[in-house]
Amino acid sequence: MAETILIVTEDEELLDDLLRLCAAAGAEAEVVHGAPPDRMSWAGWGGAKSWEKAPLVLVGDDCAGAQWLGGAAGGEPSGMLRRPGVLLVGKDLDDPGVWERGARIGAEGVVMLPDAESWLTGRIADASECVGRPALTVGVLGGRGGAGASTLACALAVTAAREGQRTMLVDGDALGGGLDVLLGGERTEGLRWPAFAESRGRVAGGALEESLPRLHDLSVLSWDRGDSVLIPADAMKSVLSAARRRGGVVVVDLPRRVDETVAEALAQTDLGLLLVPAELRAVAAAHRVASRTQMVLRDLRAVVRTPGGPGGSRGYGPGLDEGEVARLLRLPLAGELPWEPGLSEAAERGVPPGARTSGVLARFCHDFWARALSGGVSGGSVSA
Repeated sequence: MAETILIVTEDEELLDDLLRLCAAAGAEAEVVHGAPPDRMSWAGWGGAKSWEKAPLVLVGDDCAGAQWLGGAAGGEPSGMLRRPGVLLVGKDLDDPGVWERGARIGAEGVVMLPDAESWLTGRIADASECVGRPALTVGVLGGRGGAGASTLACALAVTAAREGQRTMLVDGDALGGGLDVLLGGERTEGLRWPAFAESRGRVAGGALEESLPRLHDLSVLSWDRGDSVLIPADAMKSVLSAARRRGGVVVVDLPRRVDETVAEALAQTDLGLLLVPAELRAVAAAHRVASRTQMVLRDLRAVVRTPGGPGGSRGYGPGLDEGEVARLLRLPLAGELPWEPGLSEAAERGVPPGARTSGVLARFCHDFWARALSGGVSGGSVSA
């Protein structure tokens, strides 16, 4: 549920502007007409409780007078809470004193309208959605065609959801056939990619999540069965930004080609997994994929699939094990993924990849999330 923004002002023109921006951001607002008259009136002020609890406080410059702030001599008012998430909002760019007034109330910034309207609308929307740490976003790519990247992406998402993470799975490959099919939910109600093709600017994270099909305790943005295969880069940016603001984890199934739209997805990805069968031709193909991907994504790691395919497993050939594959690709090794028999048959019965907790795929995904989520995100990368 959206949180309520606190507005403190007696300036009717400024109030109209701030209420308009809140409406544009889809946020509710509580208005307190004026600040406490003096320091001693803080405890009885009608906005004191909301000041403490609101995710964002917008103080009009007309209410930033020294009387209720105390000063160097008087100190802070009795009961006043210095807190993050306070913005001083003004309109006079030529007033040098506004910055001092912002510092007096402990504002994290001074916002000048109308110049900063777009920025402030986004800030209001973020606060209304209770934005904390962005979602850990993992992109999955195949080193060659048929490597099983979509299967791994689905298994990662299914595993994360099963382990209690808020999870969204995004199908970034328009020619992949639709991840909703792989999850057995092609008939499940909800919006698909074509509904977001015209998205620009900011998409509300909560509205996005609620509009998508819900499968196996996760939200899925997939393709429909129509002919549309074009998603502009702006739409990918808007949708992925909204998904990330919800927190938890986002898994993106990505194609091997890198166009503007895929580059936008990679720009919002914290960690990429390149799934590579341990075969010489696959390594050669994966090298080209890695080179293009690393132009945008700094943290790309290899997941090496053991040879043999779904028809049966066999050992590595001489000189080509998982460590050698990673070395040839000049990528860190994220892990080895053996073939799991029966995946295709399970999918036909509506059992998604990773659902069998005893399978090697589910165990790989469990171990991956245990490392990634415990290490967190630091400087755009995930601790292995």
